Amino acid sequence: MSALSLRPLSCALLSAVDPRPKSTSRRTSKKPTSITPLPNLTPSSSLSKKVLVPIGLGSEEMEAVIMVDVLRRAGADVLLASVEEGLEVEGSSGTKLVADVCISDCADEVFDLVALPGGMPGSARLRDCEILREITSKQAEEKRLYGAICAAPAVALLPWGLLKGKQITCHPAFIGKLPSFRTVKSDIKVSGELTTSRGPGTAFQFALSLVEQLFGVPLAEDVGETLLLHNEDCYQTKEEFNQTEWSFDHTPRVLIPIAHGSMEMEVIILVDILRRARVNVVVASMEKSTEIVASYQTKIVADKFIGDASKSTYDLIILPGEHTGAERFHESKILKRLLKEQKEAGRIYGGTGSSPSILQKQGLLKDKVATAHPAFVSKLTGKVADAAGVVIDGKLITGRGLATMVDFSLAIVNKLFGNGRAKSVGEGIVVEYGTSR
Repeated sequence: MSALSLRPLSCALLSAVDPRPKSTSRRTSKKPTSITPLPNLTPSSSLSKKVLVPIGLGSEEMEAVIMVDVLRRAGADVLLASVEEGLEVEGSSGTKLVADVCISDCADEVFDLVALPGGMPGSARLRDCEILREITSKQAEEKRLYGAICAAPAVALLPWGLLKGKQITCHPAFIGKLPSFRTVKSDIKVSGELTTSRGPGTAFQFALSLVEQLFGVPLAEDVGETLLLHNEDCYQTKEEFNQTEWSFDHTPRVLIPIAHGSMEMEVIILVDILRRARVNVVVASMEKSTEIVASYQTKIVADKFIGDASKSTYDLIILPGEHTGAERFHESKILKRLLKEQKEAGRIYGGTGSSPSILQKQGLLKDKVATAHPAFVSKLTGKVADAAGVVIDGKLITGRGLATMVDFSLAIVNKLFGNGRAKSVGEGIVVEYGTSR
């Protein structure tokens, strides 16, 4: 079963929601010029909705970034706000994000939606923020939308008294902290103005449910399609050719280069899942700063510069997608050299989204079967397996990107450590990972 197996969105998202009145925001969402929006996808600015996504030390970065990315795709004016003293916040898996504002800057704002990511101790940091408590309590009192995912319903909303009279769900590890007569085991639960969800693996569904409530079903379905969310019968999760073992007598080392315009959700999902599997992941900046601005304006802080990272050898090098970021990869002499050496040494490499087209330009897909994002798969001149979300050919791995990154990342874990480790990581993020994968 696919990690993100969904019924068609009109069925998967709960229909018993109350569309909110349309309002005008004073702040407009800024989309990078590298993104080409689909026709009629983004609402006009007069329909913009203001959304607050708070983060603190130890917040689940996968949940936060997916929420921000998906809501911005829908046209929402999203503020990522730090509850810490500074804007730079380290997430639960060690990735550093740079918030747009401090939570104190949001105290007098009116939001159409306040959505809390989970993670620990992130959920507790949100709970202990008095300004956020006041904002969220006012949100509930005035019958505006609010939501929480993973640990946040139990750790933050419960002590704030914001679950009274509501049916809720949360991460299985925290479900016992909630009143049993109010809890449900569904991935998503909409109860009046409150929406709750279970964890990182349900974050896409959670975010799309919020899009549906803010903007309606048609837009939620359109956004879901752009994210490559599929019914599990529509495509194969993974295809493998020329099966080769990926085994090491040491902790695997993975290099993930990032640049301005890289797809943030692909970077964050890959880093998060691999670090959960105890892989040594190095995120390297291709820019003059370690802070990069991703495709939907999320700011990510790399671990080091690509020049410094190039002094080490890696078992895997994986390129995340999005056209602007991928072109920066192609311009880098350092990365070209690393990838050439990686292939010549028989080590593992790959890319997702648009990046397989960059691997092709560098002659790294010769005699290999690969896939890419549907908008770029036609650029692959070699053997293509475009019916699969993830394609492995010997020591090459490619993927379609976006929402298929969960499958892509778990496929790497499976190849490195076996099905048991992949299944365990899947359980932790609340996705199913079976032996059939």
